[in-house]
Parts: sequence; C-alpha cells; structure tokens
Amino acid sequence: MGWLDRVDDQVDALTHARALQEASRSAEAYVLLERVIRTTDDPAARADAMVQRLSALINLGRTAEFTRAIEEASAAVRDLAEPYLHGHLNALAALAAHHQGALDRCVMHLVRAARALGAVADPDRDTAWGWHDLAMAYSYLSFHGYALGAIERARQLGLTAGIPEETFAAPGIRLRNAVALDHNGDSDGCLRVLRDVAADLTRFVRAGRAGQLRPSSLAAYGYAAARQAALGDQVATEGPEPARLITHGGDSARARDLRQLGQVCLAVADGRPIEAVARLDTVQVSNETLGAAEPARLRSIALTRAGDHLAAHRADRLAFRLAAQRNDRLRDVYIDGIAARIDHEEMRREAARFEGEALTDPLTGLPNRRRLERYITAVVTRGDRVVIGVCDLDGFKAVNTRHGHHSGDLVLQRIAGVINRVMRRGDFVARYGGDEFVVVLPDTGMTEAAEVARRIEAAVRQEDWESLVPGTPVGVSIGFAEVSGGSGLRDALSVAFEQADREMLRAKTRPRAS
Repeated sequence: MGWLDRVDDQVDALTHARALQEASRSAEAYVLLERVIRTTDDPAARADAMVQRLSALINLGRTAEFTRAIEEASAAVRDLAEPYLHGHLNALAALAAHHQGALDRCVMHLVRAARALGAVADPDRDTAWGWHDLAMAYSYLSFHGYALGAIERARQLGLTAGIPEETFAAPGIRLRNAVALDHNGDSDGCLRVLRDVAADLTRFVRAGRAGQLRPSSLAAYGYAAARQAALGDQVATEGPEPARLITHGGDSARARDLRQLGQVCLAVADGRPIEAVARLDTVQVSNETLGAAEPARLRSIALTRAGDHLAAHRADRLAFRLAAQRNDRLRDVYIDGIAARIDHEEMRREAARFEGEALTDPLTGLPNRRRLERYITAVVTRGDRVVIGVCDLDGFKAVNTRHGHHSGDLVLQRIAGVINRVMRRGDFVARYGGDEFVVVLPDTGMTEAAEVARRIEAAVRQEDWESLVPGTPVGVSIGFAEVSGGSGLRDALSVAFEQADREMLRAKTRPRAS
C-alpha cells in the first residue's frame, strides 16, 4: 500500500499536482495545492499538500517563502507516523537550506532525510521521488557520490513502481559533477562525464524513449551538450540540437539559468566569443544552479577563444577561487560540526560524573549497557525463559578508517534503526558499547531466535550502505545464548559474547549474499 492509498481526501488533486510538477509546471501545481490546503480537513492530505507546495516553491525559486513553507509543512507532518513524508520533507528542506546558503542546516536535513526514507516499510513511487529529491540535494552540495547512490535507489524503486527508467536518468546530477571537475582544473574529467551524459541521451533517442524524458532533464541534456561544445569537443549529432533542448524545463528557476548559460556556451561553440562575453555581462543566474564559479569559467573559455589570454587567465583564477571558497565553506561546516560533537561529548562525560544512573545511549537513543543489565537481572530473577543475542558489526572499522568517525556514528544510528524495525513486540534492544548491540527475546527459544537473526541480517544486507559510506559494505554477525532462570547474569552474557565471536569468525570466511 502506497502513501496516497492512506490519504482520504482530495487524492485526485494531489495526484494531479504531482503530475504537473513532473512536467515542470510548478506554478499551476502551486495554485492547486493552495486550494487543497484551504479546503481539506484531512491531516494526511494537508501534510502531503504542504510538502508538495514546498517542492513547487523550490522549483519556482521563490526563496523568500521557503522558511514559512518549511515551518508549516513541519508542523503538519510532525504528528504523522509516516517516514516517507518526514523523509521527503527533509530532502526538500535540504534543497531549500542550500539555496539559502545555510550549509549546516542543509547537511542536517540530508542526514534526517536519508534515515527516514530508508525506514519506509513499503516503498512506492512517492518514496522514489523522495530519493530523487534527496539525490538532487546531495548533488547541489557537491556530494556527488552520495547523489549517484541516491538516484540509483530512486531508479530502482521507480522501476518497481512502473516509472520508466528515463524519468530518473538525472542528467543534472552528472552535469554538476562535470562542471565541478572543470572548475577545479580537470577539464578532461569534465569532458568524460559530459560524453557519458550525451551517450545516455543517444541511447534513449535510439530506443524511441526520448519523448518520455522530463522537461528538466531535456534542459540538462541540452546544457551538457552545449558545455561540451564550448570546450571544443565534438558533439554527437543524433537527436535534438542543444539549442532546442535548452528551451525545455518549464517554469523552474533552474531551467531559466540553464537556458541563459547554455546560450553563452553555444555562442562560444559557434565562434562568437565576444557575444558570449556580452551575454555574461547581462545574465543573472543563481549560484546554486551550477556553482558560483560557472559564469567565471565560461568567461575564461570565451576570452581564450577571443585571443585575450591575460583576461582569460584572470577569469580562470576567479573561477578556481570561487570553487575553492565553496569547498572551504563545506569544510567549515564539518569542522564546526566536529567541534560541536566534541563539546557535546565533553558535556556528556561531565554529566555522567554526576548522573551515574543515565540509562540511554546518547548516539542511538537505545537503552545503554546499565539499563540492559537491569532488564536482564529482572527477567532472570523472575525465572522467565529468555534468549540473549549479541550483534557485532562487520566492516565498521573500515568505515571509521575510510570515512571518519562522523560517518561511523551515522552507521551506528542506521543499524540501531534497522534492528528496532525488525524486532517483535516485547523484544528489548540495547547498545552494549562500540559497535555491539544486544537483543533480548523474552519467552523465546533458539528456533525463534534464529528467525530473528535472519530478519536482522537480511535487513542490514538490504540497506543502501553504498550511498551512506561508499565502498565500505556493512554487515552484522549475530550469536545467541539461551538463559534459564537459574543462570547467573555474568555467565549468560559471557556465553552470548563467546558465541557471537565464533559466529563473527565464521562470517568472515564464508561468502556474503549480494
């Protein structure tokens, strides 16, 4: 059952608004969504309309209205236990924060969006669009690897829901990757990516599926071809001309930017560099569409073609400096975040000195070791039958080594959510320490415990670790021990950990399911 199947009012209007936005007709969608918000009494319909309205505002570039729209959508979504809505809202809020220049808030919303969308139990076409918008936010922030992982997740979910492959081709994501390479001096790398984008369009044209491409995708394909030509590369002649492609994109602010800059590229490619420079003197484009460095880099290319190499060199240095400033801003966000976590950890340790009875793990929100021990003591004292399971992560050291401890924390939080999601009513889950989690299964035997282990292993295996920590797969090894009422707590835990260690060693030597 999809998300809209659970909405009771004005479903046709909400569905039509989605179709309008997919067709780059966001102004019409906005009017329709405002009408739904004014007339519905259904909390789910109202929340959905407000999330969609935020999407329309972002597409239209109405930056001044972002903050109010996010606040109203957050209030409408807050009390609805629907991870899709929370995930899509945070993905859109990340896009809005990026357009407003608030990179710290953007990163925060990215993390929340990925967690919520990953927790959707029955992904449908709306979930696919949520992953699409998350991919766009990653891309605008220059997290290109994460963007590609998220758009692949959107594509896979879309195919399952009957959405054609070309809908989530996302040429804009690879286009931003290409121009970022060029801004940092890697023009050859830029051309390789642009050629790949062109090859995709050629494949869709030959298959007769170009007509199903979204207008925003057509505009991105057009700009990619124009940019390739501006760099002096031969552009494939099969399919629509770049000049025609960049006219697509509907009423979105991004499409307007691509049209203006695309005309600059085409002027350079056609041997009219002075006209290109003149156009650059008059265009007004958002720094967020292709980065603040893009106009300066195009000016450098045009001036080089015009023979003014000194001015071209100055423009190139400006482009490189603007790209470096962006990277510095991103670095500052992480440095500030790390400093905040250090402060938080010091405060936590200080509080622990005075509050030795703290029972919750601050990172995952799960019960901690002290609360676990109290729980098991109570169960054993009552003489209840119970099974203890120890879950130990595989690949966690590589995550910390390759991606840093911040990513390691995200993995631990994701694992905590995965385990919680598949447990049965009445089971108990705690973080024991490090990358070890303990599950307690009351009134359970080893046969049932083995089924719980299979569910946990399958859920962890199905998580999209590639988009969170690229190149470092994460797994889990689980060992169980049955505890009787007469067993001591220390012995029970010791047996469980010994068994988990043995299972972990076995897991490292047997093939993993892909």
